[in-house]
Amino acid sequence: MSVTVRVPAKVNVQLAVGAARPDGFHDLANVFLAVSLYDEVTATPAGELRVTCEGPDADQVPLDRTNLAARAALALAERYGRAPDVHLHIAKDIPVAGGMAGGSADCAGALVACDALWGTGASREELLEICAELGSDVPFSLVGGAALGMGRGERLTELEVGGDFHWVFALASRGLSTPAVFREFDRLGQGLDIPEPVADQAVLDALAKGDPAALAVTVSNDLQPAALSLFPELGDTLAAGRAAGALAALVSGSGPTTAFLATDAKSASDIAGVLRASGTCRDVRTASGPAAGATVLGS
Repeated sequence: MSVTVRVPAKVNVQLAVGAARPDGFHDLANVFLAVSLYDEVTATPAGELRVTCEGPDADQVPLDRTNLAARAALALAERYGRAPDVHLHIAKDIPVAGGMAGGSADCAGALVACDALWGTGASREELLEICAELGSDVPFSLVGGAALGMGRGERLTELEVGGDFHWVFALASRGLSTPAVFREFDRLGQGLDIPEPVADQAVLDALAKGDPAALAVTVSNDLQPAALSLFPELGDTLAAGRAAGALAALVSGSGPTTAFLATDAKSASDIAGVLRASGTCRDVRTASGPAAGATVLGS
């Protein structure tokens, strides 16, 4: 028997970042939107815990116990007093180290898959509690849809979305380390008065109305200057997407994937074609949101 779980990527339509806390983390007001790029995690009984991976850039994914999917299996097994004897196979389609929460998605997928495989019967609240212990973005990967994340991003309030939003994602030639981007955010903010992060009501209203034009004028990412400082070439990609007709262009999360909001599916396809020919990125993907969170596909 095996269990396969599909988990979505995310884009941050607002990422407000506060000053560094004493524990080194930052308070966030993080408006997540799950989009239709997916990884699949399959859990199968095995003699010991092991992880395998296939798909684009799979060679960059760690296969030891530092992998977030492995850590999810270990955490669930420890909570329920059992051995973490499972083979986790990750079929990747979410960009690796791209600011779209691919590792967090795999973590949530592994947690749900192991829960189903082992019959632990963990409640949604228990799973979310384990998710929050494993990473700031992991709870949202479980929930999907759209949500406001506060604290480190792990305290979620699910949001209403009134329609589909169409996106183009440009994949960069190399990755960016999330901790490095936060360190650069701190460096750039030295001596500045950094306000407490709060959700922008205009963002929430635009999502609720399903209005891409209204969302376009409100999207923001406080980590974008830091990502551009570390990876200046992303500015060329953003400019190419704007010139191609994107309603909005921004770095996705900590980057380096760049995200472009389109009017509709046809516009997204057109923008993708221009970006693909621009020479400013490695690959281009289209997707829409909101997408469902971690979903068991079958066993």
